[in-house]
Amino acid sequence: MRFFRFLSFCALVLAATSVAAIETFVVKDVRVEGLQRVSAGSVFSAFPLQVGREFTPEQLADATRSLFATGLFTDIKVFRDTDVLVLKVEERPSISKIEIEGNQNLPSEDLLEGLKSNGLAEGEVLQRSTLERIELEILQSYIAQGRYNASVDAGITDQERNRVRIDIKIKEGPVSSIAHINFVGNKTYDDDTLRALMELETTGFWASIFGSDKYSKQKLNGDIEKITSYYLDRGFIKFSIESTQVSVSRDRENVYITVNVDEGERFTIKDIALRGDLKIDEEELRKLIVIKEGDVFSRQLLTYTSDIIAKRLGNDGYTFADVNAIPEPHDDNTASVTFFVEPGRRTYVRRINFRGNITTSDEVLRQEMMQMEAAAASTDLIESSKSRLERLGFFKTVSVETPLVPGTDDQIDVNYSVEEQSTGSLSASLGYSTSGLVLGASVSENNFLGTGRQVSFGVNRSDTVRSANFNYTNPYYTVDGVSRGFNLFYRETDLSGSNTELTSYIEDSVGGGVNFGYPIDRYSRLNFGVGYTHTRIQVDRPVIEIASFLEEFGDSYDFFDVTAQWRRSTLNRGLFPTSGTSQRVSLRVILPEVSDFTFYKTGYGTNAYFPLSDDHEWVFRTRGDVRYGAGFGDVDDLPFFEHYYGGGIGSVRGYRPNSLGAKSTPPEGAIGRADPFGGNLQIEGSLELIVPFIFLEDRSQVRSAIFLDGGNVFDTDRSFDPEFDELRFAAGLSLSWITPIGPLSFSVARAINDQDGDRPQFFQFLLGQTL
Repeated sequence: MRFFRFLSFCALVLAATSVAAIETFVVKDVRVEGLQRVSAGSVFSAFPLQVGREFTPEQLADATRSLFATGLFTDIKVFRDTDVLVLKVEERPSISKIEIEGNQNLPSEDLLEGLKSNGLAEGEVLQRSTLERIELEILQSYIAQGRYNASVDAGITDQERNRVRIDIKIKEGPVSSIAHINFVGNKTYDDDTLRALMELETTGFWASIFGSDKYSKQKLNGDIEKITSYYLDRGFIKFSIESTQVSVSRDRENVYITVNVDEGERFTIKDIALRGDLKIDEEELRKLIVIKEGDVFSRQLLTYTSDIIAKRLGNDGYTFADVNAIPEPHDDNTASVTFFVEPGRRTYVRRINFRGNITTSDEVLRQEMMQMEAAAASTDLIESSKSRLERLGFFKTVSVETPLVPGTDDQIDVNYSVEEQSTGSLSASLGYSTSGLVLGASVSENNFLGTGRQVSFGVNRSDTVRSANFNYTNPYYTVDGVSRGFNLFYRETDLSGSNTELTSYIEDSVGGGVNFGYPIDRYSRLNFGVGYTHTRIQVDRPVIEIASFLEEFGDSYDFFDVTAQWRRSTLNRGLFPTSGTSQRVSLRVILPEVSDFTFYKTGYGTNAYFPLSDDHEWVFRTRGDVRYGAGFGDVDDLPFFEHYYGGGIGSVRGYRPNSLGAKSTPPEGAIGRADPFGGNLQIEGSLELIVPFIFLEDRSQVRSAIFLDGGNVFDTDRSFDPEFDELRFAAGLSLSWITPIGPLSFSVARAINDQDGDRPQFFQFLLGQTL
């Protein structure tokens, strides 16, 4: 390539020499010879000579250089034919095709885009010097990946009509492995401590599997930043990386890295000052400073404190407050820290805009806003509004921007961008089991017609169960956030034809209720409700527990109940949360006097999510549920048809749904195994490690986890004292997927300590509920 550059230089010199041999004369005409693709107009526009004027050899030479500088020609000759100036040119070839071979780790599209940005593309004029530079840049890209054996060779093939084809042949070679990482100058922390901070590792079994022993310049730069932060967060203000050396073995297969550090001395905080236009009382701001006098200097804590102060100012409308912590080291290894506060002007919200909500109306989103238009902008209220939108469960993503209003310096617009997702589920079932044909259909929509209201109804029919239900909730029955809802249901359970002849009865229930919810604060709500249920039991050959109950209370009952529930949620999203907690306490009481007999049911449940990575893809989750019911007044026991049942998705996976707990006592003379009878005490818990589903790039609609479930159902009314060793455990894998027709959940689990009479189940799935 240097040879071609030399030829171009010689061509320019010869052209200037040929011009110098021409004496001064008046140019009557200009003739161009040798043009193929370049138009004559392009030549005349770059060759500034006007016909009819007298030109000197120096002026002709300048004009020739100007024409050569266009890069369109490899050679230009100038001579005189009487009073005609003749330009004989040799055009540079155009590129007809660019072929790239041998690249696997750098996509051809990216390489072609890089060539195009440097002037090498199909249809462009070939600049041989540019091609040589591109060779070096591609090679440097592979060296930055640690591929020191890589080679790049660009060949040029002449074609007809002054065109060429460029063939770029690449040999990538393997990534060189890191044989050794050495530190020089470190005294406080040894090499092993510093190596543990790095993503790069020396070659080994696990490092080879995960590729962390493959050298990369970008990874090394990231590791250097980690080491620097590690020292600065531990008091070494003057720490610096003096240099890094990366050497390669002769066979180019091994890399040796040496990092030279200058630790300096460890500094402590001498004093802390606040400067600037504070806007807020200094005493209040000092309470936000997390680092104290006498503490070891930490850049991380200084940055954290600056963010807290800026956020506090943002809550008072100073949205663009700038807080910088400046340390001043002293000779006695102490440092004075000054927080410089630049609050800027107080900003106000001109308008709140929503984008991306195609189905959901703006009114539904505005109901969740804590930041108001025309009010002072509050960072806390803007972010809290964003969290409330995420907790609705209507949106896949929610983002917010606060741009300045053009032409002002004290007004902003708050723009929320949302991406909607499925908010309901539609299911239909057709199947056959030991109890006969099963038909069912249900529709559930949490954002009915984009109004934010929750509507669901469903019907099911089989040989044993016939049911129908309808539920409606308006979360904003009043503008203050008071909700109102009601429900109606009918259920007929017929076990009289059961093949086992156990737990055989028919239960008919019909009822409904009304409920109201009241917000306590931005995270908590109280719900109250009243309801009515009529239940009738028909039985042919009851088990002993049912027979005893019917003998005492009869077979038809009317219940009037009141319910109360407290809920608190700081979860960051409605579906697939990754941080925060949720808790609930519930109570249902059957009213005396107006009801046939009385009982109550209460419960407590909690969910907590702890992100383990910055991107919230690795999350630890805990879940716990305790439910208890008992009679009061003239009744001691919880009615058998109000029992709790355990097992299955949402309970203890790895066991058949509703199979856990105490078993019924068959009537005298009956043959067969006892069926689950449920109980009045339910204890359940779960530990989960949520892991990224590696087979998908967009994992926002899919969640996978490794879990350990435990729990059981106990019947304390039958003088059974629950023991820890009666809890059942199962471990396995789960997957939830938000499909267009609703959430779909799968689990595979192995029962760990199942006992005789238990009914394990390895594979389970559920439509309409996430795990």
